[in-house]
Amino acid sequence: LGMAAPAALQRSVVSPAGRHTASLIFLHGSGDTGQGARAWIKQILNQDMAFQHIKVIYPTAPARPYTPMKGAFSTVWFDRYKISNDCPEHIESIDSMCRGLTDLINDEIKNGIAKNRILIGGFSMGGGMAMHLAYRFHQDLAGVFALSSFLNKDSAVYQALKRNESVLPELFQCHGTADELVLYSWGEETNQMLKSLGVSTSLHTFPNLNHELSRTEIEKLKTWIVKKLPVEAAKTN
Repeated sequence: LGMAAPAALQRSVVSPAGRHTASLIFLHGSGDTGQGARAWIKQILNQDMAFQHIKVIYPTAPARPYTPMKGAFSTVWFDRYKISNDCPEHIESIDSMCRGLTDLINDEIKNGIAKNRILIGGFSMGGGMAMHLAYRFHQDLAGVFALSSFLNKDSAVYQALKRNESVLPELFQCHGTADELVLYSWGEETNQMLKSLGVSTSLHTFPNLNHELSRTEIEKLKTWIVKKLPVEAAKTN
């Protein structure tokens, strides 16, 4: 790990209306930004995804050369050899970003938020990144969500969970059956693999939804978020 610390990630933040007792980190899809993901959700809901007690953080991935775009620079969480579930993972770039996102988690902990009051997830590549971060390095987070996302067949996440004994964060997954970029079957296979490795999972299927977000999906996600991060955690030390 002898690398210079990555620069702090830029982030767009929706502050809680009341007392901040929990945090949510939402990771955008490839080529997007934190502001872009926030604006997209705001457009779908006609308002920000906001909560009384939960701070919502939309970080932006640093621009890097992205192989599926012939090496052009893109704001992606990690590189991929190709957009397929049937090739090796670009583990070096994934692990480097896990370090940067760990800094973001630690910032929340420094602000007095308990680790089991932090949720992480995202759309497409952002959901894949969140699964790596939580299931390999931060198994004490409150939960993980993955919208239109997948893991490669021999993912490092699966390898890590094969050796795992502890209780794992619950996974909330959504996927459209008409997705032409990240096939529904890839999402379904990811869900079944994680379930077989001891993760408590749910998979919400959206007929006719392509590689996009829907209002029903975000409303379901919001309900799950508040269930995982209820308004007032009882004070336990």
